[in-house]
Amino acid sequence: MRWIVSLIINALALLLAARWIEGIHVRGFGSAVIAALILGLVNTLIRPILLFFALPLNLLTLGLFTFVINGLLFYAVGHLVQGFEVRSFGAAILGSLLVTMVSFILNKLVNIL
Repeated sequence: MRWIVSLIINALALLLAARWIEGIHVRGFGSAVIAALILGLVNTLIRPILLFFALPLNLLTLGLFTFVINGLLFYAVGHLVQGFEVRSFGAAILGSLLVTMVSFILNKLVNIL
């Protein structure tokens, strides 16, 4: 049940990012749910591998390269999911940052309640 609530929260965060950031478009709630699901899978399976191989660069940039990796994955999911579009890499970085912050805050609020 917690997994479904987290998926819905991530979908709402994607809709919010599409509303606030120019260059991110979501066709509807169904597309947002599918994009949130794919984004969760990508972050679970691919992100740790990329972070491992980028560790020297991440150390050199004091962790800031993680934003680039997150933006790259967000941008890639934008090309994979129909109905979820990310037009630029800058929008992808801002979108991944906003989705992360909103998801974190809403998940914490749900866990408190």
